[in-house]
Amino acid sequence: MEYPTNNQIIFGPDWDLSRWTSSDDRVRGGSSVSNLDPTPEGVLFHGNLDIETLGGAGFASQRTIGDEQVWDLTGHDGVELHVGPSDRKRYTFSLTDEIPQQRPDGREQSALVWEYDFCESETGREVRISWKDLKPTYRGKPVEDARPLDLSCIKRFRIMIRSFFGAQQGDFSLKIQSIGLFRQSYLDDPSVPKDSMGHGDDKTGPEETEEKKSWFRSCCPLF
Repeated sequence: MEYPTNNQIIFGPDWDLSRWTSSDDRVRGGSSVSNLDPTPEGVLFHGNLDIETLGGAGFASQRTIGDEQVWDLTGHDGVELHVGPSDRKRYTFSLTDEIPQQRPDGREQSALVWEYDFCESETGREVRISWKDLKPTYRGKPVEDARPLDLSCIKRFRIMIRSFFGAQQGDFSLKIQSIGLFRQSYLDDPSVPKDSMGHGDDKTGPEETEEKKSWFRSCCPLF
């Protein structure tokens, strides 16, 4: 039996931009720059991704601020981004459950981060990210056998664009209406099997899986 999706908005459509700040490769000597500006329907994540300064590398991002802020995401199946028309570049959404300590020079140390890459067409859509689709990384590299993400203690959200070793650069633009949570089934309904929880909109059949891969390649040439 199907039940309507249960959603919860965390950011948007009226964003409090005082809770966000830029975190670009300039902290490592790069020249990329990002901005998060209000729009009538949400925010615009835009700027310039430079790969010349760091020899092919580069990233630009916006992240939440405030070490005291904690989000409890338990009881949901994943994150849902409502995005508008974009430039077909490849973006990254990430979460972390820890705030890294600062170095003597004021820069933050690296931390374990859970990431998901996505690419939008000119029409925009809802980007649903199940918890199992978030991949643990450290300094942008995959981490095997990483500890589980603590969904009850999320401390930072981030939207990023990176060069992927020089594969993309230049001006970028992505409209974001909101960031929220989705739940496929009502958790208090006794007729819903427990093993159906936590899988988001994942499709595991071979035809559906190949269809997903084909769509992603056509949308995002970097895949």
